[in-house]
Amino acid sequence: MYFTHADPVWNAHPRLRAVTLAVDGVLGMTSGHESGRERREALTARVEERLAAASESAMPEIAAWREAFSRMGLKPTQYRCASEALLRRYRKERNLPGFHPLVDYLNVVSMAFAIPIAVFDCDKVTDGITVRHADGSEVHRTFQGETEHPAPEEIVFTDAAGHAHSRRWTFRQSALSVVSKETDRALIVAEALHPTAAEDLAALERELTAGLPEAGVRIVAARRIDTTDRRLEFSYERGDSERGDSGRGDSVRGDEETA
Repeated sequence: MYFTHADPVWNAHPRLRAVTLAVDGVLGMTSGHESGRERREALTARVEERLAAASESAMPEIAAWREAFSRMGLKPTQYRCASEALLRRYRKERNLPGFHPLVDYLNVVSMAFAIPIAVFDCDKVTDGITVRHADGSEVHRTFQGETEHPAPEEIVFTDAAGHAHSRRWTFRQSALSVVSKETDRALIVAEALHPTAAEDLAALERELTAGLPEAGVRIVAARRIDTTDRRLEFSYERGDSERGDSGRGDSVRGDEETA
């Protein structure tokens, strides 16, 4: 499988940087162990510090996404990147609903770093994902069970079968490949556009490479994506998962204001 950004996306957004991780063993992930609770408490404390220091729009990580959305012709206050949506919801409620141990952990990491993170069930993705401009033929499945076709030139996460696994780049994920109780293999993608994106993504990667194995998740492959290294290639050993359907969810980039 693979993950990559198309050249026109790089041309339009040369500051783009990303961290990608392919994982398995999600079925055995635990969330209640002591080290996991301590890690989550530390991340939540970092979220609280962020919210006390600035509004979401003033955070450089989010301001860069707002600028990108404006350049794409989207109203930043109508279409918010996943990390901003999560932070806004958390500021109001001081809590987030639980979806899945992996999703819940990635949501708090996303808020702590103010960086959008998406996670896809790899068994629902055909061949791999390319972040590119839509041509209008792609199919996006909403969480209400409806089918949408992204507008031409909208940036989407698309697989080889034409499924749009995320719309408006970091705004809303498809119900097709959402992480569920049946998910065992997943692709995690964190993207940033702000000036210190490379350094902040390196710190985010360190968090994930420590936190995921603690919870029983195996990291199969990982890569930092930049202008010189634009593609992650990965595969799972035979027997890593018995499911073979190809087709991704409420995940980090889920519906409405949960990424």
